[in-house]
Amino acid sequence: MNTASATAGISRPAIPGTDHPAPPRTAMPAELELLKPITWFAPMWAFMCGVVSSGVPLAERWWALGLGMLLAGPMVCGTSQAVNDWFDRHVDAINEPNRPIPSGRLPGRRGLHIAIAWTLLSLLVAVPLGAWGLGAAVVGLALAWAYSAPPFRLKQNGWWGNAACAACYEGLPWITGAAVMVAGSPGWHVFTMAVLYSAGAHGIMTLNDFKSVEGDRQTGIRSLPVLLGVEAAGNAACIAMALPQLAVIALLLSWGFVSYPFVVALLLMAQLALMVKLMRDPRAYAPWYNATGTTLYVIGMLITAFALRIPT
Repeated sequence: MNTASATAGISRPAIPGTDHPAPPRTAMPAELELLKPITWFAPMWAFMCGVVSSGVPLAERWWALGLGMLLAGPMVCGTSQAVNDWFDRHVDAINEPNRPIPSGRLPGRRGLHIAIAWTLLSLLVAVPLGAWGLGAAVVGLALAWAYSAPPFRLKQNGWWGNAACAACYEGLPWITGAAVMVAGSPGWHVFTMAVLYSAGAHGIMTLNDFKSVEGDRQTGIRSLPVLLGVEAAGNAACIAMALPQLAVIALLLSWGFVSYPFVVALLLMAQLALMVKLMRDPRAYAPWYNATGTTLYVIGMLITAFALRIPT
């Protein structure tokens, strides 16, 4: 998810002595804007779902909860945003020229230096969380760099790039949250649900690609809206979000739960109703669906996490 510039569409005075417009002014420092705080919510929420699903009382490992939330959101997710903005600066110059790097508010190689520094700081924050916390940080940071940076640049293919994003935003922080609470490997039930919700998040990542179709086409990034076309990509996103939730409901029922899968089913039905409007114009309604349907999706994650805390 990307923050919209507060100054989009506003003309700016020229820099004295040049013909170039001055960099836009925003409410937050350019360095913080580069890390995109609005995107931290998703991995922090998934980490909390992992904590809940572990069944460990928060009072027993409150420090692991706080450190893990810091790692999942401001550190690893913030790093991924900085890395992406640096290696996408030529794309952003077309799609969102008011971002910190293409606008000139972070001149030279400062954006790259922030990405490297934040990577190292993330590893330091992960060390007290033990082998599972540090291992998850290494995997998450590796995927963040592989997603945006050559030679891999996974984002050049919508299937691989969205899978990497979905894993970092949902599955990996969920598993990490459970692991740091139990100080070891989570149960297979936790792994299964984390993987399913991570698979569903592939569709959410596709919705985020609708805003940059023109720039992606011009720069050779084969996002799903570019590869499949807007309507087909919208259908693929809806299917990707719905099918894993059906599997979640089926598994919860098979494990003997009744109320939890019923609530998840109601949330899915509401999402399906919202998808009808989304498919009328996926590009226009993708931001609206992210604020409505995606919210229902993540509520379902938390409901599922509460079910998992009960031994099956």
